[in-house]
Amino acid sequence: MASCSIPNLEETECREARDRVREFYSFHFGNEMHRTEESVRLREKFFTRRLFNEQLENAESGTDETTEYFTAAAANDLPKAFRVGDCKVVQPGDQVQFDVLLFWKTDTRTEQKHVFASLKKENDSWLIDSVSPLDK
Repeated sequence: MASCSIPNLEETECREARDRVREFYSFHFGNEMHRTEESVRLREKFFTRRLFNEQLENAESGTDETTEYFTAAAANDLPKAFRVGDCKVVQPGDQVQFDVLLFWKTDTRTEQKHVFASLKKENDSWLIDSVSPLDK
């Protein structure tokens, strides 16, 4: 019996970083999504040092958050699900960007939006360095 294999056409960097994005958003959606010192510290292992410091500083300053950073959604209207989409290599070897799809579904509403999650390789680990809305 002959078998055939389907080649994986995704770049090595994207394959390596994809699980990290999925792991982060699974954790994020499964826990308190609003920024507090505690929530930032719980997510530290997913962030570059730069993003961790930025998020911690914003949490400590008590900045009123009308938009949740990692979903670019209104803080009082957070998405219910996500999917990690397309990836592109920004800088070979150490920087990639993923399209993250966010979903809202209720009896009266079905909506989908996108954000870009940028990851950098720090200390041999892929870490989230920034998240920005699609329209930026």
